[in-house]
Amino acid sequence: MASTIELASAFIEGAPPGEVRIFTSCQGPNVQALTEGDDIIPSLLPAFERYNESQLTTVKLPGSSQEVAQVIVSEFNKVEGNRYFDSENQTSFEVDHTAQTASAAQSFPLESQNADLIKSLLKSLGNHAREHYSNCSYGVYPIEDDSAVAILLVANRYSPNNFWNGRFRAIYQVPVSSSSTTVTGKIHVDVHYYEDGNVSLNTTKPINLSVSSVSAESIISRIAGAERDYQEELNRAFVTMAEGAFKGLRRQLPITRQKVEWEKVGGYRLGQDISGGKGR
Repeated sequence: MASTIELASAFIEGAPPGEVRIFTSCQGPNVQALTEGDDIIPSLLPAFERYNESQLTTVKLPGSSQEVAQVIVSEFNKVEGNRYFDSENQTSFEVDHTAQTASAAQSFPLESQNADLIKSLLKSLGNHAREHYSNCSYGVYPIEDDSAVAILLVANRYSPNNFWNGRFRAIYQVPVSSSSTTVTGKIHVDVHYYEDGNVSLNTTKPINLSVSSVSAESIISRIAGAERDYQEELNRAFVTMAEGAFKGLRRQLPITRQKVEWEKVGGYRLGQDISGGKGR
């Protein structure tokens, strides 16, 4: 049988977008309540860390204005311990994984033989992100001993008052050791609707793109095309489901094959039974 820590960790790591914070809040169901008040939060720090890194959680840098985009927390920009860095701001910061906040910002110069490419990618990626996504964050980081770069983009839309939250994540890796290369990665879309029930969309699209030259313009252009194609693919799937599977869940006519005239409902036997009286 799984231990309490394992169960609570799975609960955290499976949280829908934008909803992991309620697990440590007094305003709703939380891990503490599920464990009969035992203080197990310190034991769950690895689960919070895995969740934040895999979901590309974003945090606000200390001292930054509301207009400045938040920075990403991921395995690709981890320095050590709970410290991460942002290549665009050339800043490292410490993350509180349970509160999803950043502190102790320090200067962190970008030291990479591919620094020029990373800066160019950040510029092109920023233009693409601002044009197509609202409330988004992005980052480009050297990985694999500086032989490749990771390109990350995350866009969050939270609407708890309307009982839905959603997240778009894109993670790409690009080797930079040759003149032509392949962009590999995945696009993740995760949406949760929970008014009077639970409906979830959780889908992943593998990406494999040939790029003729290792330049920021060609790489981001191919990525933008792949994201546009996937958006169109999702739209077609939604239309198909709406006209097919979802419509099939609801009977268009009652078993009598005649529409119910609701203004005369009292004249139906069912209406009489409900109202306890006789029909007109």
